[in-house]
Amino acid sequence: MPPFLRVEHLAKSFQDEPVLRDVSLTLDAHHTLSVLGRSGCGKTTLLKGIAGLLPLERGEVFLDERCITHLPPQHRNVIYLYQEPLLFPHLNVFENIVFGLRLRGLGDGLIAARADEMIESLELTPHTRKRPDQLSGGQRQRVACGRALIIQPALLLLDEPFSNLDPDIRGAMQQLFKRVAQQLAITSIFVTHDLKESLLVGDRFAHLEAGRLHVYDSREAFIADTRTGVGREIDFWNSIRTEASHASV
Repeated sequence: MPPFLRVEHLAKSFQDEPVLRDVSLTLDAHHTLSVLGRSGCGKTTLLKGIAGLLPLERGEVFLDERCITHLPPQHRNVIYLYQEPLLFPHLNVFENIVFGLRLRGLGDGLIAARADEMIESLELTPHTRKRPDQLSGGQRQRVACGRALIIQPALLLLDEPFSNLDPDIRGAMQQLFKRVAQQLAITSIFVTHDLKESLLVGDRFAHLEAGRLHVYDSREAFIADTRTGVGREIDFWNSIRTEASHASV
């Protein structure tokens, strides 16, 4: 079976400085590709190129065997989500989530049924009638996720969506995303500079550095590559554990 998403030889420069260098990847349906990379390595450019939000100099994007390279963003069935929720301040949680369904002209009964299921999945039921200014940062991000997911996009692109959240809330959102992604059979690319987050949310893995993408065959290969920093992270915590054990003697 051919891959659901196929990206071939993407290239993009800004002011003659290459940002994406011959980037290719494939992703099967219902999987999350976690792309790890430092700030400025090209992660946002990669997602915006796939979404059609940035013109590319070279390359092709295929979704479910259909070339979408030259389609405008609104015709790609791809949603780009980043760290700022950008909710409508005058609408409550329910209306923010169903905004895209109303634009598509769905009936009230179908809208209500799909919204109730989504709101429950995102653990927002007690907050349905609240406006964004009455919500915490994590709750606002859940509403943004719900609004993106409820229209059932073919592909969800997440650009460090939890990076502005406090550590505890961020951890909860990572677990929630993982659960909802499995429950709704989402196909997504999740980019992050956080090593632990990449391991938590992904079931496929890649590393982006200086505009060059390396996609791994397995989690084990991702962990073993010195470029990802997993070994350094393990060494750090082992050294902390050793220091703590010596201090307690």
